Amino acid sequence: MNDVRTIAERDCSSVLHPFTQLKEFASGKIGDPTIVVGAKGIRIEDAQGRSYIDGFAGLYCVNIGYGRTEVAEAIARQAYKLAYCHTNAAHTTEELATLSDRPVRMSPGKASKVFFGTSGSDANETQAKLVWYHNNLRGQPKKKIISRGRGYHGCSVISGSMTGMSFYRDHIDLSFPGILHTGTPHHYWGAESGETEEAFSRRRAAELEELIVREGPETVGAFIAEPVLGTGGITPPPAGYWREIQAVLRRYDVLLIADEVICGFGRTGADFGSTLYGIEPDLVTVAKGLTSGYVPLSGAIVSERIYSVMEEAADRIGAFSHGYTYSGHPIAAAAANAVLDIVEKERLSERARIVGSHFHMRLQEMFAQLEIVGEVRGVGLLGAIEFVADRQTKRRFDPVLKVGARISKAARDRGLIARAMSHGDILGFAPPLVVSESEIDEIVELAYKATKQVMDELAKESATA
Repeated sequence: MNDVRTIAERDCSSVLHPFTQLKEFASGKIGDPTIVVGAKGIRIEDAQGRSYIDGFAGLYCVNIGYGRTEVAEAIARQAYKLAYCHTNAAHTTEELATLSDRPVRMSPGKASKVFFGTSGSDANETQAKLVWYHNNLRGQPKKKIISRGRGYHGCSVISGSMTGMSFYRDHIDLSFPGILHTGTPHHYWGAESGETEEAFSRRRAAELEELIVREGPETVGAFIAEPVLGTGGITPPPAGYWREIQAVLRRYDVLLIADEVICGFGRTGADFGSTLYGIEPDLVTVAKGLTSGYVPLSGAIVSERIYSVMEEAADRIGAFSHGYTYSGHPIAAAAANAVLDIVEKERLSERARIVGSHFHMRLQEMFAQLEIVGEVRGVGLLGAIEFVADRQTKRRFDPVLKVGARISKAARDRGLIARAMSHGDILGFAPPLVVSESEIDEIVELAYKATKQVMDELAKESATA
């Protein structure tokens, strides 16, 4: 291996890093890249020999933990046997056929088929095309797709347009025409004075209905949403939300796309977030936990309602004209089968529910009474702490203070990776589903010490201002 300095210099001179302040990185202002050289369980190690608890499972994805040799061996076996096979014109492999049956059987709703891609972004591009395709085949002009404020659905053209955070769309000429947004389902920030969660959910559903009626129900094809808001702040839905929303969608024949990229395969304490919240989707998007991030793979799960229309039209229109070079890649399929074997054998959905209960109890115990904490929230092994300058008035900190980012950095300095979330001062957690209760205690303790450090810094800064 090259020395650390050489690797850092090559990286800085040649890699275009996503979600990185390019000028600060190029100038060295934000330091060298973190060169990750190994990982095991819930910990990663960098080239300097430092170990970190990965409290975010990569990007919500390493559900089975790092270093699972079962998956590495499955990848190697498939690579030696058959490294590549396309899936056009009814080509398949044993691993793909075996895999396809599994998410279809596990999926909420009346699933029929699954189309494979390589990322959550491309899977949501596929979902948009399926909505348009379905309604074209029916002779219906229902093409508009409604997303939500602070929803995250990817960074490609259509998925990026569906993402409900403006900084993902600014300066890149998004949104795409026909992509609309409705209200964020976050009671803490969105509720009116004295409004219960149930009443807030009814109001959000009424706002959705008003948008559909205003646009014309005959033009609205689908509504896309995460069961639990992920990158938009790790926010579980308020009470009654999904019941009220689904009633509106059924009333106007609007398809429901459940974006389960983060929630799927156990993260919420159920196989799918849709299962937990009683959601009956027409289309389901999966990625991340499908392979635990070991290789790229995503899926667009198609309901019988959608597929039956596609099959019936085939004699009239010909082949289904959508696909990628790497759709159903055999190595990815082998990895996914090995991962799902572990998820099932180790009952990781149940583990996430049980350990997640301990996690949320500890977060509440340690953080709920801190004077800068506005809300502690989460479900399963998803959690977030939102920091505010004044708990009583919910006054936010001045963005210049970068409180969330400072707490995240202070945690990292102590060996814990926890994510500074967007749209506020939020510290987010999504540890691997194999995390133990004692490791949860360590995560919470490190986060607490980091928070107290920044609280002390803020007090000193205020005193000298």
